[in-house]
Amino acid sequence: MNIRLAVREDIDALVDFNLAMALETEAKLLETSILRNGVEAVFNDESKGFYVVAEETGVIIGGLMITFEWSDWRSKWFWWIQSVYIVPESRRKGIYKLLYDFVRLKAKESRDVCGFRLYVEMENLKAQKVYERVGMTGSKYLMYEEKL
Repeated sequence: MNIRLAVREDIDALVDFNLAMALETEAKLLETSILRNGVEAVFNDESKGFYVVAEETGVIIGGLMITFEWSDWRSKWFWWIQSVYIVPESRRKGIYKLLYDFVRLKAKESRDVCGFRLYVEMENLKAQKVYERVGMTGSKYLMYEEKL
């Protein structure tokens, strides 16, 4: 198992993962061309974030994206964990923990990260249990949004 930063050659897999995740978790069909532009934008502008992938025998089997939120209270960054996906046949094998541990190590090395945040569908109890097993806890904050 190899956990590494994603490279441009991984874009197709990342797009496929996002399509599958949206359908599986929210029953949403994403527009592939818009999604591809969004994934490519992260590779074109590192201030937007980065992807981490899990690779087994040359095949990408999982990944996640990190984006950044500046905390003026802490004068450090929160890293948001987003777009988490593990192919179904590789789930319940500790792949997410390996991805999370890789991200945690990178955050500690950077010395300007104060924590991680992520959002999860309230009904997605399986994912919530996975996040709790790696040491995350539920937040006291609710998330609000307005679509433009």
